[in-house]
Amino acid sequence: MRIAVTGSIATDHLMTFPGRFADQLVADQLHTVSLSFLVDNLDVRRGGVGPNICFGMGQLGGNPILVGAAGYDFDEYRAWLDRHGVDTGSVRISEVLHTARFVCTTDKDHNQIGSFYTGAMSEARLIELKAVADRVGGLDLVLIGADDPEAMLRHTEECKTRQIPFAADFSQQIARMDGEEIRTLLDGATYLFSNEYEKGLIESKTGWTEAEILSRVGHRVTTLGSRGVRIERVGETPIEVGCPEETAKVDPTGVGDAFRAGFLTGLSWGVGLERAAQVGCMLATLVIETLGTQEYTLRRANFMERFTKAYGEEAATEVQSHLL
Repeated sequence: MRIAVTGSIATDHLMTFPGRFADQLVADQLHTVSLSFLVDNLDVRRGGVGPNICFGMGQLGGNPILVGAAGYDFDEYRAWLDRHGVDTGSVRISEVLHTARFVCTTDKDHNQIGSFYTGAMSEARLIELKAVADRVGGLDLVLIGADDPEAMLRHTEECKTRQIPFAADFSQQIARMDGEEIRTLLDGATYLFSNEYEKGLIESKTGWTEAEILSRVGHRVTTLGSRGVRIERVGETPIEVGCPEETAKVDPTGVGDAFRAGFLTGLSWGVGLERAAQVGCMLATLVIETLGTQEYTLRRANFMERFTKAYGEEAATEVQSHLL
């Protein structure tokens, strides 16, 4: 099953300030703020929803196709992804822009000052999925993740025109999109991904009821945080899958991306919706126990031991053959 994942490609530059931002602000001078913070450390992490999902799929033995736009500084990141089983042959490289970048400083009270540079991400709108499909011999599913909004709309329309099944997953971009855009992005999707809050926001912005949205998509997949995930289909009993027990809760960043990686990989194995969701929840648990979105290591024996404990021998037997 050839799965392409479209989405932002970015790096996160995270800094820590040992003091308090509030101590540096003068109430009657806020209109002329000019501050510089001497930070203790800089942590540069690989990120972006596209690579995060693809990395997880690669860890499970898949061969996901990353589709997105990066800058001329992408070589090191590309090498990392290539080494971890990701097909980066359809990444567009800008000749003039840097890879998208999030720069954030956090103080001792966990207040944050951040900026997001979109950079080369804006060129994702220039990517045509037909060229991707021709290169790899066809596409069975395209996940359309958070990216340049025009790119998301173009990819969605192309999937509909070329009758390529697609999954709608607008996540962070839902805040800036209007109802018409969201209706366009989800209508006809084989899968619609969101968390609980986004689920309500989708219904509010589109003006469609829960039932109306469900009638327009094949499957509605809603992540429920520590409670796992719910999968709904018209006329079917919802499938609910809980999360495995965590050894620690280190960093929630990228947990949703990891679930999608596991779920999509399970679909490519043909193990069914419940099993695919269980694989997704297990992978998401590994990520929440790790600092960073692509810093975890999937050790198959440990993965299966924990998977078996969470979901039972029958589920483990069905999944294990695909992890050899």
